[in-house]
Amino acid sequence: MAPIDPHSFTDSTHPLTTHISLSLYFDFSSSIIHAAAILSLPSPHAGPLSLDTRSLTIHQVLDPQTLTPLPFTLSDAVDPIKGRHLIATLSNHASILLVFSTSISSSALQWLSPPQTFNKLHPFVYTQCQAIHARSIFPCQDTPAARVCYKALLNIPRQLSAVMAARHVDRRLPVAGETKNFGGSCFDFDFESLWCAEGRIVEEFEMNQPVPPYLFAFAVGELGFREVGPRTRIYAESVPSILDAAAREFAGTEDMIRQGEILFGDYDWERFDLLVLPPSFPYGGMENPRMVFLTPTVIKGDASGAQIVAHELAHSWTGNLITNKNNDHFWLNEGFTTYAERRIVEVVQGEDRAVLNIGIGWRGLNEEMERFKDNMELTKLKTNQEGVDPDSVYSEVPYEKGFQFLWRIERQIGRPAFDEFLKKYIATFKFKSIDTDTFLDFLKANVPGIEKQVDLELWTEGTGIPPDAYEPVSSLYVKIVSLANEFKLGKIPREDEVADWQGQEWELYLENLPKSVEASQVLALDARYRLSESKDYEVKVAFLQLAIPSRCKDYYGEVEKTLKEVGRMKYLRPLYTALVQGTGKDEEKILAKRVFAEARDCYHPIAQGVVESIFAKHNV
Repeated sequence: MAPIDPHSFTDSTHPLTTHISLSLYFDFSSSIIHAAAILSLPSPHAGPLSLDTRSLTIHQVLDPQTLTPLPFTLSDAVDPIKGRHLIATLSNHASILLVFSTSISSSALQWLSPPQTFNKLHPFVYTQCQAIHARSIFPCQDTPAARVCYKALLNIPRQLSAVMAARHVDRRLPVAGETKNFGGSCFDFDFESLWCAEGRIVEEFEMNQPVPPYLFAFAVGELGFREVGPRTRIYAESVPSILDAAAREFAGTEDMIRQGEILFGDYDWERFDLLVLPPSFPYGGMENPRMVFLTPTVIKGDASGAQIVAHELAHSWTGNLITNKNNDHFWLNEGFTTYAERRIVEVVQGEDRAVLNIGIGWRGLNEEMERFKDNMELTKLKTNQEGVDPDSVYSEVPYEKGFQFLWRIERQIGRPAFDEFLKKYIATFKFKSIDTDTFLDFLKANVPGIEKQVDLELWTEGTGIPPDAYEPVSSLYVKIVSLANEFKLGKIPREDEVADWQGQEWELYLENLPKSVEASQVLALDARYRLSESKDYEVKVAFLQLAIPSRCKDYYGEVEKTLKEVGRMKYLRPLYTALVQGTGKDEEKILAKRVFAEARDCYHPIAQGVVESIFAKHNV
């Protein structure tokens, strides 16, 4: 076997799937999807075909034309990272049909019962397939090296609706007999009757541009929407207050798309819709093409949440059009996108906003160096993740060190030249998956002599932060950092000094405070500015991260409330870590275990795993 990805069973000697046709029946009563998938190959293939699966029941593997069974094996052993290895044996087949069911332990799916939704009336389900979770929805070559187009039929209860990271084709009644075309008779129950039952509806979608499997995405629930631009709708649960707040927060989306096109070339995905998910969504945003998924915590009321949208929009060029070949090269997705996001923010919201953004990132990058001091491999841009769960080492390094690398090149050759290079890079590799060496070869070919001016090897393969990385400078940035330094001397900012601060200014201030302060200082700061009550979770969580190490127990109730009302890992990871790390923290560890036990079912499976790994690391 010749693997092409440390996180996949995909074999480099086997052909890569080019198209997948999916039929998905959603059974909300059991939190299971009964399904079939036709995987098409570029040409007929004889011999084994390796596929990734996790927590799937494989009923049959068939010839799609004759529906005769094909031999297959499913490994007894479950790899803790990759799942189970499915090997189908083909006899000059250009496509295969797999009939299967998901399980309630699917790591990509979160099923919400009605009480867990905003309206409390209907269930909800959504996906999160990055980094390696598509395999828990359908068997596939779950590596970004395998880009696929797809079609999907979603059979759901009629009172619900579906969205996908794909073009919506139709909403229609089920058609009798259509299940026979995908092996519906292979189930040990009358699948045809289920598919065509009273009260069911079929939503059809199509994605005609090849995407990596981690960008496969859907959500099903009681959904509403608001139009905010010629290419953008905001979707969310059908709650007017949430839809209206989101529409206000993201009203400037079309301006950002236009600026992105000026900077990086045409927007190739036709639409840029946004879906605000329930609070359990584990990320700030997910760049699913045509349908970006967002946490509700980005609705801040001051349009600053649009920076997350700028990041996910930037992925439309860097990450979705050009994709890292595997997670060892994740910085190619996130470093480029962080750079592109800040260029968009600079134009749309001004240079000060962009500098604050860079400054917050700089502080975060330095903190990651401390986090990984015992495993500096993970501070490289080009990593070796063999035997490593990508979710457990997810960090700001690929984002912020990747950004710093590109910013360093920009400073060396000048912005106009770098802009031309970026456009050429995107045009050259669009709809391809590449690795770091491919990028460096392209860079050296198009910017002659760059390797003599910037130490490319140190930046991509060296550990830590290179000496020519750069902390941003602006009058506002310097003022905030100096006020944070004065806090060490017992000085709290005056109200006139912070009168025009928004969430980002407070976030930068809090991030620059010393990690160990007196409880009295924490109380005094909060008494004046009520940071623990902030509606901006970036500010609230940064403040609580200050309160926990100071053993300021007045705020443990707010810590518990925060851990129970949001599932975004950006907040869960530091708060749980602050509670359990260090000596003499028995009371805090008991609190963390109790809160997790009570909140666990409201977290996405990916977030559950991250919290459990924090507990394991600190022997909780």
